[in-house]
Amino acid sequence: MLVLWLVSYSKLKASRILYILDPTVRFFVEHTLVSPSLVSFCGSNSHASLFFGTAARSAVEVAVNGDSVKTEDDYLWQIRLNIFEKAKTVASVCTSGTLCTVSSHEGIEGSPFGSFVDYVLDDEGNPVLLMNEMSMHTINIEKNALNNEGKSSDLVTLFTQLGDALTSKKGQDVSRCSFTCKVEKIPDTAPDMDAIRMRYSLTHAYADQVMDSPKFAFYRLVPEKIYYVGGFGVMAKWVDVEDYKNAAPDILAKDANDIVSKLNREFQSDLELTAKHLLHVDNLKSIRVTNIDRLGMDIRVTAQQGTRRNKLITDEFRIGFRIPVISVEDAKSEVLKVFQEAWELGNDITWGEEEDTPGSDVPIMKIAADSLE
Repeated sequence: MLVLWLVSYSKLKASRILYILDPTVRFFVEHTLVSPSLVSFCGSNSHASLFFGTAARSAVEVAVNGDSVKTEDDYLWQIRLNIFEKAKTVASVCTSGTLCTVSSHEGIEGSPFGSFVDYVLDDEGNPVLLMNEMSMHTINIEKNALNNEGKSSDLVTLFTQLGDALTSKKGQDVSRCSFTCKVEKIPDTAPDMDAIRMRYSLTHAYADQVMDSPKFAFYRLVPEKIYYVGGFGVMAKWVDVEDYKNAAPDILAKDANDIVSKLNREFQSDLELTAKHLLHVDNLKSIRVTNIDRLGMDIRVTAQQGTRRNKLITDEFRIGFRIPVISVEDAKSEVLKVFQEAWELGNDITWGEEEDTPGSDVPIMKIAADSLE
């Protein structure tokens, strides 16, 4: 194994580049400059490299339950997804949901009727469904949404939420969206029909067997209103439709749960160092990562307050990445940069000048606080 540590100084910040060749021998890197976590999180590639990038400006923002205080320097980039990106992420990652139509069945005319449906998104973020003409929701749509005579609403609502495989959260704690929409039956001559057929075939294995049947047709839901809920007791807000269409889904969404699980399972000591040296949390009782996306990660810490054992305070922090990531490997690298700098602080390793103190330019926000008796 060869470990090479290069340090180059500039007026702004020392740029540190760590090259690790053949990281399969993990414990060899337990020397004075490198945290052993750096190898274990990189995977099994024979050549791994981590770049400790230079941040152009430093800033720390503290936001507690919506109230924020900024330092003199603002961020050059966001460290949290905006609500439009969050809504687009939920819609993009999910491939099924509950479709609520207006019932046309005798005895329950006008009542809401819910059905489980699969969908994909078109290029504008509109949900597209492949439906059987005999399905009750299709009958309701044909009568009330497409051939409405003013007797009932011509709108439908698609509800979708992140499933267990896509998030470590459960029940009402998961992110979800409701799309209240007009409905369009898509003709075979539509310009994007080929793209829709391909997308549906790749997403839903059964589609190839039925999409050419005359009993099936594609329907496009065009949102009129979008409502996003971040989780239990978290932000809930109406989302502008045009902003939603222009937003990009988070690139880590499908892999976030695996990354979070690995961090909480295998990197507790590094999380504890992060809490102590970067978040300045004393008397730590528990810590876990709750979310990660291309802009940063959320960490929830519970600490004992004072000398009373039953007096606990739980805070949630946002630790931003210095640059937005574009892949899972980039995200791992950014997380390890944070762990490395917390490790350096814990071992009193500095780089000669006050502005080069490890962790001095890591963007950090306190995003929630709670006191539990």
